[in-house]
Amino acid sequence: MANQYPIPVVVNGAGGKMGREVVKAVASASDMTLLGAIDRNPEYIGKDAGEVAGCGALEIPITNEFEPMLAMAAQERTPGVLVDFTHPKTVYDSVRSAIAYGVRPVVGTTGMSPEQLQDLAAFADKASVGCLIIPNFSIGMVLLQQAAISASRYFDHVEIIELHHNQKADAPSGTAIQTAQMLAEMGKQFNPPSVNEEEKLAGARGSVALEGIRIHSIRLPGLIAHQEVIFGAPGQVYTLRHDTSDRSCYMPGVLLSIRKVLQIQSLVYGLEKIL
Repeated sequence: MANQYPIPVVVNGAGGKMGREVVKAVASASDMTLLGAIDRNPEYIGKDAGEVAGCGALEIPITNEFEPMLAMAAQERTPGVLVDFTHPKTVYDSVRSAIAYGVRPVVGTTGMSPEQLQDLAAFADKASVGCLIIPNFSIGMVLLQQAAISASRYFDHVEIIELHHNQKADAPSGTAIQTAQMLAEMGKQFNPPSVNEEEKLAGARGSVALEGIRIHSIRLPGLIAHQEVIFGAPGQVYTLRHDTSDRSCYMPGVLLSIRKVLQIQSLVYGLEKIL
């Protein structure tokens, strides 16, 4: 039976580029209501979240009072959802606090360590609170990863190049790490050496992920989010690429995640798990 009450959503990082898109998307969704907007940037404190997002006044002022907002969300008739697009240094504590309050986190911030993810998974499971950690909300990226998994059965050499704007704090991107993890689960070693390599400059060959997969990170203004997975074999190169030209492409995945997180009672990692 569908819930008769709209889903109350709190956006953490509401003044950021992704946060603004989430505010607009939630405000226009008929089954959701924007309960609160949080941002630490003094420039946005007290301003209307809708006006900052460019969708008109919503009478929701942006605040930096995180825990009081969680407490308010926890008292709603429908379980509250926290959408987090903030910073790798703060996201772990924010997600753990949300779970403690019974507020369901939907997390787009990347950069948490495997140990932090394991701790959050155990905490969410113990609390029976749904939590979604989504490195990339784009349907196109999910399709790229599925195509890469299929190609990996036939190619032994692969490298990943991820390109992002120069305000992204973590490298490699969470999406690139997730892609490498998916390929590593195929149970084969990639990129068997054919020569004794010597790096003239440290890091010239990128970072080495699981099973010998290399990841290269590029940070430049003008970029948004892009990824290539390049397979090579004698006489051929197979390239998969996904480009983001507007952050609105992530919003269908964000809205889907807000709805789905209410249906689970543990931590789930990756958009492909809920499609």
